[in-house]
Amino acid sequence: MTSPFRITIIGAGFGALSSVREIRKRDREAEITLIAPRAELHYLPGIIWIPSGLRTREQLIVPLNNFFQRMNVRHMAAEVTGLRNGGRLVDTTVGEIPNDALVIASGGRFIKKLPGIEHAITPCEGIAAAEKIRDRLQALQEGTIAVGFAGNPNEPTAVRGGPMFEFLFGIDEQLRRERRRDKFELVFFNPSSEPGNRLGPKAVKHLLAEMKRRDIRTHLGHKMKGFEAKRVLTEGGSFPADLILFMPGMTGNAWFDQTELARSPGGLLQADAQCRVAGTEHVYVVGDSGSFPGPDWMPRQAHMADLQAAAAAENLLTGLRGGTPSDTFKIELICIIDAIDHGTLVFRNAQRQIILPPTRLFHWIKRLFESTYLKKYR
Repeated sequence: MTSPFRITIIGAGFGALSSVREIRKRDREAEITLIAPRAELHYLPGIIWIPSGLRTREQLIVPLNNFFQRMNVRHMAAEVTGLRNGGRLVDTTVGEIPNDALVIASGGRFIKKLPGIEHAITPCEGIAAAEKIRDRLQALQEGTIAVGFAGNPNEPTAVRGGPMFEFLFGIDEQLRRERRRDKFELVFFNPSSEPGNRLGPKAVKHLLAEMKRRDIRTHLGHKMKGFEAKRVLTEGGSFPADLILFMPGMTGNAWFDQTELARSPGGLLQADAQCRVAGTEHVYVVGDSGSFPGPDWMPRQAHMADLQAAAAAENLLTGLRGGTPSDTFKIELICIIDAIDHGTLVFRNAQRQIILPPTRLFHWIKRLFESTYLKKYR
């Protein structure tokens, strides 16, 4: 096979767009087709600032038409419905799309099976959810605000807890700024007695100490049972809540069921160390869609998706050119847990865990990263 190769990418989030850049760096001639309902990047790390007014919808949605034109990418405005022929045909709502190689970066899906979960807002579902939190906060005069998250019992890594700490501390800080914190009780709940343990023991100790310092009550170590209109239900008892923010664990996209791709116990696509979907040829997965070999603390964040995209691009093109894919990706966690005007830096890799206490500098570094990152796509 000679270039131009036909490469299809599914998704328009961090993993998908990084895959475009990484493939284009290595092959200027490949025919890249990206399938996503809209030519937009929704910068979800910034939604933590929507309730306080630091960000608006317009600031967090980046049109991708210019990026696609620069990268010579054909955008198909469609939803994927399944795969055939070992991944060589992608079925979509506008017809089938053939390829020589495929990158699946369509993200994950939140498990919304708990009874009454419609009474909770799931922040990372998108900008609209953060706007709903903003509006509910403005309307509340007093009461209890409950913030929590849980995981996928069959996939320990399929959890995204970091943003929930940011919403928790951000709301606390916002209410203090508005001089009405005394009218609210904040409660953090989690099935684990050590919430955030994937960030490392030092981070858990810091987070719990910060909650105590901020007079945030905790309800930890009790399995979730569900929700009522104004109540959180756990096996360790229930408590009232006028506003509930809850992040469930993650699983694979519904359309994965219309494929023969290997799945992990938690319903994600089973990947090897080269980001290749197990048992396939020229089918790769990046980001939240995949279950990758690695430590149980391996993060689900944009930085990790970027690292996986680089490995997937290298291996995909190596395979198409007749070589043996061998690139692996670095595993590390880097995050700034923000609280509106200051942030805590957390870093973890196989050798060390570092946590640096809150400063205004880290908040501005997070904002600078956002600006720099989005410039790639504007």
